[in-house]
Amino acid sequence: MEHVADEVRDAVAGRDLDGLAGALVELSSLVVDEEPLDDVLSRVCALAVAVIPGCTGAGVTLMDGDRPSTAAHSDDLVLAVDRQQYEAGDGPCLDAIRRRVVHRVDLDAAEQRWPDFAERARELGIRSFLAGPLLAGDRAVGSLNLYGASPQAFEPLDDALVGLFCGQASVALANARLYARAVAVNEQLERAMASRAVIEQAKGVLMARHGLTEADAFDRLRSWSQARNRKLRDVAAEVVQAVPQQRG
Repeated sequence: MEHVADEVRDAVAGRDLDGLAGALVELSSLVVDEEPLDDVLSRVCALAVAVIPGCTGAGVTLMDGDRPSTAAHSDDLVLAVDRQQYEAGDGPCLDAIRRRVVHRVDLDAAEQRWPDFAERARELGIRSFLAGPLLAGDRAVGSLNLYGASPQAFEPLDDALVGLFCGQASVALANARLYARAVAVNEQLERAMASRAVIEQAKGVLMARHGLTEADAFDRLRSWSQARNRKLRDVAAEVVQAVPQQRG
């Protein structure tokens, strides 16, 4: 037990625990409907750089099908390193997504596993990597990528921390998707209500003008729609718009 306690003390030594606690509180309070998702993910990157000692830059990779892209980054250096992984088709962040695991790798080990990416990372001054997957259920939809300028910049404790950051970023992504779906459904309902309103108006015009029943007026609109290969709402709008011209 004393050995374990010593390891814990060594792991947290020199860390800003108050800053870390504050960052975790801020992470848990991030919501998407009050600010754009890009801003939320950028804040996740900024917090990671602020509270993880060895982290000099952070980025978020998101997958669009099989195509990765950087959705947020702390600086242009991160963007350059991320893009090199995409061009090489492999690297710690892409492997973290594919295997759904946390990767903590130094440059020497990276050179053996991902030589093309590691060569460019060395040129850019990156010596350490820590990447964790962003999960939607049992599927990885992206990764949080941390980079360090010194060898062995990340410690085992950082694996757990990146897991917490990834968890909150995953929640933000899930909330953003739910919010986007809700907005889309609302827009569809609004369009449906608008279409119904103009169709009802057009039916009223035909009923008054030709003495039709409501059913006959609707059948006439539908026949015109089919004959002209146009949407029913567009045909109805033409009928309504023509009324002022005829009255004049």
